[in-house]
Amino acid sequence: MVRLVQIFLLLLAPLALLACVFVINRTFAQASGGREYVVRMKLPEIGEPADLPAVEGPRDARQPLVVIDAGHGGFDPGAGHGRVKEKQIALQIARAIRADLLARGDIRVALTRDGDRFISLADRPDIARRLGADLFLSIHADSAESDLARGASAYVLSEKGSGEAARRFAASDAESDATSARRVNGVVLDAANDAVGAILLDLSQRGAQEASAQVASFLIEELSDADVRLHRRHVETAALAVLKAPDMPSVLFETGYINNAKDAAFLQSRAGQGVVAGAAARAIRRYFARRADFQ
Repeated sequence: MVRLVQIFLLLLAPLALLACVFVINRTFAQASGGREYVVRMKLPEIGEPADLPAVEGPRDARQPLVVIDAGHGGFDPGAGHGRVKEKQIALQIARAIRADLLARGDIRVALTRDGDRFISLADRPDIARRLGADLFLSIHADSAESDLARGASAYVLSEKGSGEAARRFAASDAESDATSARRVNGVVLDAANDAVGAILLDLSQRGAQEASAQVASFLIEELSDADVRLHRRHVETAALAVLKAPDMPSVLFETGYINNAKDAAFLQSRAGQGVVAGAAARAIRRYFARRADFQ
């Protein structure tokens, strides 16, 4: 008899638990008027641009457009030294360059981020490409094991990185929907004309690399003229992800070493940021002044 009672209680326990859950659910449903809450999120349609930043400056779309990318952001602080974080310095300098460029009203500017948020490496140049940017400038602050390392640098895409970018671009096009148009510098590439597309891509990429090197050279010259300490007095190359847009001039600007006390103090100061931003803005203006399509 005792064993039967034990079996009965074991069977009764789950039923009692279900009854309690039912009563609690009914109680809360009545308290909220019987409403159920649904979280809805609007996702972009296929092919629809998402989270594109605002373009500031003249409304004339014929004016050159520069997309300035403040490196890191959000949960990715970048390099750091005490309270100094790369993401903060990069954003402050990006804003200063924007202000300098907009002051004359002849160049349009967009920032990939204008706040402390994370953007993936691949999305940064992609934002610039979707906006139709004429130049992409990514701002960073370096760090090294030695506290003695200091000075600004300018990087463009290396030959190895260029080949990787071309292969990735071709692969992404091959995997894209057949109904979507492939474009390089605004030219639609017909999927049936792959040979012509490859030639156009190669020419576009060479032109973008030459333009990138020119902008970077101007940047080094302007920094030197402004007495900004340089880590190297020549343009450096690297296969960095943010430089791998095949048809857009792209430069990565390392503004200094924030683990070096002197560089950190300079880059944190409003005066230092103004000097660096002024040099970058002058380099950008020199580049566009020499382009025939913006005369």
